[in-house]
Amino acid sequence: MGKRQRRRGRDDAPVATDDYVDEEGNVLTLRRTVSPGTVRKLREPAGAAGSSAEDRWQRRTELLFERFAVRWTIAGLPLIEQRELLGRYRMADAATRRWVRARLDEHVARHHPELADG
Repeated sequence: MGKRQRRRGRDDAPVATDDYVDEEGNVLTLRRTVSPGTVRKLREPAGAAGSSAEDRWQRRTELLFERFAVRWTIAGLPLIEQRELLGRYRMADAATRRWVRARLDEHVARHHPELADG
């Protein structure tokens, strides 16, 4: 099935989002809701059976980021493509990653409490 056919069934209406601004004025935009299928996927254990708790925690953070991040404006440059968003998150320093994780935790607890502390 081609891309054009796959897109026909999708609702392209804008999704409800929340913006989170860091100390430097960068804005992380997270979608408020995800589909029931995404909720099921996020409730599954993240990572391989033999992976460490740290590896699973990091993978879960990435999964949450992939599913909830819509846009991240850094120094006035908006990133909106999933590949760009995830790449920028992976390149972020430890303080930025902690800030993103805290915003994700706060956001998920507010909008999807069934996924909190997953």
